[in-house]
Formats: sequence, structure tokens, C-alpha cells
Amino acid sequence: MKNLKVLVTGGAGYIGSTICSALLDSGYTPIIFDSFVTGCRKFADGRILYEGDIADHNLLEKIVKQHPDITHCIHCAARIVIPESVENPYLYYTENVAKSIDLFHSLKTLGIGRIIFSSSASLYKTKQSFMVTEDSELFPLSPYAKTKLCMELALEDFCGAGYFKGISLRYFNPIGADPKMRTGPFVPDPSHILGKLVNTALGAESEFRIAGTDWPTRDGSAIRDYIHIWDLARAHILAVEKFDEIFTAQDGDYCVINLGSGKGVTVKEFVAAFQNVFGKDITIKNAARRTGDVAGAYTNCDKARRLLGWETGLTIEDGIKTALHWTDNERKKILGY
Repeated sequence: MKNLKVLVTGGAGYIGSTICSALLDSGYTPIIFDSFVTGCRKFADGRILYEGDIADHNLLEKIVKQHPDITHCIHCAARIVIPESVENPYLYYTENVAKSIDLFHSLKTLGIGRIIFSSSASLYKTKQSFMVTEDSELFPLSPYAKTKLCMELALEDFCGAGYFKGISLRYFNPIGADPKMRTGPFVPDPSHILGKLVNTALGAESEFRIAGTDWPTRDGSAIRDYIHIWDLARAHILAVEKFDEIFTAQDGDYCVINLGSGKGVTVKEFVAAFQNVFGKDITIKNAARRTGDVAGAYTNCDKARRLLGWETGLTIEDGIKTALHWTDNERKKILGY
């Protein structure tokens, strides 16, 4: 299936652009579809790009007419900031849910029959053991997480109606940058742990705040499953390549697969790893929990290993190193800040 084209919504974002790089490296042609509400224009340089809204059926029809050899759609476009979703749920339900439903309907009418959806591990209910599988109970707490569940449910129902086949990849916590330094985190004021640690280490922020030290974990800080962005991108290549094979191995036209390292790491443990890689201590302060935060989870990776033949190959330290190098050097060259 090499030399075929894959439509990537949100293909100029942090995750989407890295997936596009992995597609190119694997012999595929990514077709980027991005509104640039949050995406980065520089990440689309030299790549096939269509600028517009995912709910614009006429533009999507134009894309498919100009690229009739598109075989899959990887749907990454979404708003993703939890505190923002709490403050403005209307924005999140409109952008994430309503527009995804329009996108799914357009893909069906245009005959694109293989959908890979970027979902989230924030759907899972916190368990005492913190380890979850694809069959674990769901209990999303933030509007952001609830919109991801709504998007999954809509996709599952479209698949159940025979419109197409779909895979929801539930991401745990992506970190790091493309090892070739083509793309990486680009938000000046990041909301995620590694971005804030890097900003603190490089002097853009005065301190790093641990949000909550009274979670029911081994050290009181929240627990997460951190996955290098390049490992995450590789999983999408395998999902494209093994798409049809997956649906011969199971019943139905819809499938959920968790993507994580399979290891639970607390925020305090991650901070210690960061300081070790950075080579010096940074200022750390304890703070209250953020609205919408959860104690966290990590995943069992058996299903990804069985269906995709995938497991992580890069470590937390690799993610920290690439993020530091990207932010301190390459981001300035590419983005100018």
C-alpha cells in the first residue's frame, strides 16, 4: 500500500505534523487539512496543504476529487486544553463534536472508508491500580474528555451503520519532538508537564508547579503514561498498513486501541527524570489541583502489540532530550521564537 495518500486533519498540529513526517518517511503522501486555529503553518511547508474547516463539505469534496487515491483519513483536528474546555465548553462541543460529525458524514458520502481517530486516555475512570485496558470503565471528567467520548460514540455509530470502518487510538501522554527535528511542541505557553518543565529550565517561566500532591498515588502526585511522540506516530503508520488485517481478526467495523508505554510514572518521578537529563535542579513548587484534572492512569499494551505489532522504542529520557533540544535550538530556527 505504499505511495498512497492519507488525509490528515489537523496535520499542522504537534501530533498531526509528526504523523505526517512518519507517513513521508514510510513512503506515503500525507494530505494536510488544517484550519490553523491552533496549527503551525511552518509545519506544512513543502507538504500538500488545504486550509479550511473540517466541517466544510465542499472543500473536502475538492480534496477528494484532486486526490482520488486517498485511502485513509487520520482525524487529529481538535481542541485539547482541559482548563480552556472547562471555561468554554460550547467551543469544545462545537469544534470537536459537531464538526467531527459533519466530517464523518462527508467522508462517508465521498467514499473514504478507513478512519483512524485520535482519541484520548482521559476517558478512563481512575482505578485503584491505575492500570487500564480498552475494556476498562469510562468516566470522562472534563468537557474536553467528554467531547472525545462523544466523537468516539459518533464514529462507532457511523461504523455500525456500515458507512466505513474506524479505529480509535486512545493516546496517553505524548512527549518530545520529531527525532529529525522537523517539528515539535510550538505553543509558547504550554499546559502540559514537559512543556512547562522545559520553559522553566530555559528561563521562560520562574518555577514549575506540581498540580496536586494529595492524589491517591505512591507519592501524592498524579500518575501518567508518557509516550514519545515518534512512537505514537509510528503506531499510526502500522494502523494504516494493518487496517484491513485488523478487521479480519475481529468482529464488527469499529476498534479501540490504547497507545502508551505501559508504565505508570508520577509527576514527581517525571520531574526527577527531567532534572537528571537537564543536569541541574529547577525551582519546583507544590500547587492545588487544576479543575478537570484526574489522578491518572497507565495502559496495558497487549492489544496494540497483538493487532499492530507495536510497542514503544523510546524512553522518557529520550522525550525529554528531544524536547529540550527542539525548544532551545530548532524551534527558534524554524519558528523564530
